[in-house]
Amino acid sequence: MTEKRSRSPEEQAFLSAYDSSQFPHPSVTVDVALVTVDEHRLRALLIRRTEHPDRGKWSLPGGFVGMDESLDAAAARVLEAKAGLSGIFLEQLYTFGRPDRDPRTRVISVAYYALAPTAALDVARGDPAARMATLDVSWSGERGGPARALDEQNKPLPLAFDHATILGLVVQRLRGKLNYAAIGFELLPKTFALRQLQTIHEAILGRRVNKDSFRRRMLASGLIAPTGAHESETGHRPAELYRFKRSGRT
Repeated sequence: MTEKRSRSPEEQAFLSAYDSSQFPHPSVTVDVALVTVDEHRLRALLIRRTEHPDRGKWSLPGGFVGMDESLDAAAARVLEAKAGLSGIFLEQLYTFGRPDRDPRTRVISVAYYALAPTAALDVARGDPAARMATLDVSWSGERGGPARALDEQNKPLPLAFDHATILGLVVQRLRGKLNYAAIGFELLPKTFALRQLQTIHEAILGRRVNKDSFRRRMLASGLIAPTGAHESETGHRPAELYRFKRSGRT
């Protein structure tokens, strides 16, 4: 809730007489990249546009920001309305303001990215207008650049507006934060095997990592703790389950 400020009579008089129409008003939107890891691949929720501009192309869930709405509240509203999710990791990514990014009018978009385990995502199942597309980048490491969105046959999906650039920055941000922030744990259930954590890292990095060195590093990091439980209903030796020790996960 915004804290109300006390204003002097002179300031109140100035505000009462202020003509906001003397300056053009750009529109402000939020776009939310909802990301998960499924079948060893980094995926994001896309929605097919049914209206111009870019009708028929695929876009991130988004919407215009209300006049009395904060950016964070708008992003959370879009995420719940279009993905049915709330209370998950949601962070501001970047502001995209190229003058010609939207042919309708001057639109500034504040992009967010949200992270959720695959089990939380039922949004694309049975809905022909939504899908969890695979993210693919042509660059390695943290160099950056646009991302491609691939369908189930690994064919590129046409993306609306500058959403390829937004998705590329999401991948770059995840790779950049992976080694200093506990970002990968947001993509896991409350308890997990080290094999699952390794899969998350490999999907984000876009490459394989050495199993033994990865296990040693994670166990020495202080970020995880054994639960004393093991996997059930597996066709192999049940792996020990761990939990994340911070960020409210107990």
